[in-house]
Amino acid sequence: MNEEEVFDVSEEQDEDQELFEHYRIVVEKGQHLLRIDKFLMNRTQNATRSKIQQSAENGSILVNEKPVKSNYKVKPFDVITVVLAHPPREIELIAQNIPINVVYEDDDLIMINKQAGMVVHPGYGNYSGTLVNALVYHFQNLPVSKTGATLVKSEAATSKASLRPGLVHRLDKNTTGIMVVAKSETAMVRLAKDFFDRNLDRIYYALVWGDFKEDTGTVTGNIGRHVKDRKKMDVLPDDDEHGKHAVTHYTVLERFGYVTLLQCKLETGRTHQIRVHMQHIGHSLFNDSLYGGDRILKGTTFAKYRQFVENCFTLLPRHALHAKSLGFNHPLTGKYIHFDSELPEDMQSVITKWRGYSVSMALEE
Repeated sequence: MNEEEVFDVSEEQDEDQELFEHYRIVVEKGQHLLRIDKFLMNRTQNATRSKIQQSAENGSILVNEKPVKSNYKVKPFDVITVVLAHPPREIELIAQNIPINVVYEDDDLIMINKQAGMVVHPGYGNYSGTLVNALVYHFQNLPVSKTGATLVKSEAATSKASLRPGLVHRLDKNTTGIMVVAKSETAMVRLAKDFFDRNLDRIYYALVWGDFKEDTGTVTGNIGRHVKDRKKMDVLPDDDEHGKHAVTHYTVLERFGYVTLLQCKLETGRTHQIRVHMQHIGHSLFNDSLYGGDRILKGTTFAKYRQFVENCFTLLPRHALHAKSLGFNHPLTGKYIHFDSELPEDMQSVITKWRGYSVSMALEE
């Protein structure tokens, strides 16, 4: 491990990206109390104290999975990790014959309807079984990003590529729906710019807890990593420098009393944006375990109702979010193209059950 690389903070850490573990130390039993910047200085050869302090300021140095400042006093058995937004420079990425649902393909792009449970790109401790592993198996010579390099191995050949060949955006592991993958360098550059400039139309369907007074609304709140739980994102105060501007527009599609089906249109594209914004306004996504939606948040205390909700959780063992459609100008022809997808069976089944439940409640009144 090159410590100078690990503590190089010349590139600002992007809150929208996953974090990758670059360095890990378990503190010995006999360690006396010592500032973490001094401790790491003693343990590394090439990292300067200023780089270590800057890494701590950026939230990249964790102790027992929580970010600490440079004046934190190291104690025996502390687990110190350094995490960054980019993966380690050299990681073996194996092409795997994993089925993917391709809904459209031409010389410049691929449209995919992603299934639930599929991680989009490799991350720390999760280097196989991802969409990227499938892409490098099914498609040759996908364009790569300029940062980082990895070895891609297949039975036929070994070539160099990025951890994210063709990717210009991503969906969460348990979010289903439409994704675009670039097949050419030109397409990758132009699509990436469209996402950055928000020059595209993205529609999601979300089943959330609770009812809404109005049929339409907008949630605005800066999003950044949660202070205590690095796996989560959070709506941060406006003056917090780690928060990034985020706007979600929603429209009520159908009301079921205790839950509501929403159409969400993203004005920005932050990590977990819809999930975080909905929790922020008191409407966590149905069965979203990370943001509190995997328990009964609205409804009655009757055992029959509890059983009904549990049955729904069993039918839909993930958060209820689907990337319904994506529209943009084709990166080469300039022609507007639009792709739509049906709701996956698990989400549709739960919506059908809630529709029936709401009808039965109305009849009882």
